[in-house]
Amino acid sequence: MNRRQLLVTTAATAFHPASRAATVWHLSTGYRADSFQGQTIAGFARAVEASTSAALRIQVHADNSSVPLAEIAAAVRSGKQQAGEVIMTGLAKEIPIAGADAVPFVVSSYEDAQRLWQSQRPLIERHFVARGLKVLFAVPWPPQNLYSMRPVRQADDLRGSKMRTYNATTVRIAQLLGAEPVDVPMSKVAQALSEGRIDTMITSAVTGVENKVWSAFKFFYEINAWFPKNITFANAAAFAALPVDQQEMVLRSAAVAEAAGWSASRAAAVDSMNELRRNGMRIEPAPSLLRPVIRRLGEKFSLEWLQDVGREANEVFIPFYARR
Repeated sequence: MNRRQLLVTTAATAFHPASRAATVWHLSTGYRADSFQGQTIAGFARAVEASTSAALRIQVHADNSSVPLAEIAAAVRSGKQQAGEVIMTGLAKEIPIAGADAVPFVVSSYEDAQRLWQSQRPLIERHFVARGLKVLFAVPWPPQNLYSMRPVRQADDLRGSKMRTYNATTVRIAQLLGAEPVDVPMSKVAQALSEGRIDTMITSAVTGVENKVWSAFKFFYEINAWFPKNITFANAAAFAALPVDQQEMVLRSAAVAEAAGWSASRAAAVDSMNELRRNGMRIEPAPSLLRPVIRRLGEKFSLEWLQDVGREANEVFIPFYARR
């Protein structure tokens, strides 16, 4: 090959689309890579890379390995990270409407949780846009349920119990049920059980399995108190900088990831309850005499949330109850 042919070939290669360097996004999450949430994120990243023929690659940094969970939203907003995943309720202080899915005893099923997200999403997107962020998808954790060392048939059976709490909402639930709130982080639950400091708690079946709580708790009641969601989002400027076809692939991959994540959450809930059952725990629906109390608590918490949040809360709950 002569010099002229070499120059022509080099120039053609330089301007050929396939020769362009891939764009790399860094996506930070505080959750483990082997959790179903982590697997959903990994699947999303693989789908983006495949659909863009590796023109866009998403490098996932799980388990707080790049940015601590509490700092991820700020890191994505500033552009230090191109994307991130956080629990949505963690944003409620700045974006109150993000706390809708943590209002206790409003949703009672995955179908309810899906309808709530349909009502909530347009408002979340509006707030995210104002902060330079692009919503991609949201996936719920399995529902929060009731663990007890003793049988529970009615609300009075919880009166005087020592209930593990971990935020203001769980403290109020304990107080309204006549239980004693005991602040215990999940990492200290085993120690609190061995010391006799708690005998009831509200958390998911997944968390119960991870902490092998069947050594102390013998009863599990499906009260489905709330379905907290993780939300995955991108820096809006980074998203806008992508070619239009890549933007479309990102959004399509996000829609697929959301559907897959909801299915994985359902499966995780069932698998975890089966594991609790295999280890000797009794799995039962919410006791019939407890359900009216739960319903009234849901009404109380809803009204308080409406008063705190204001007009936007109606934009979530009115269409949610209309669909319900």
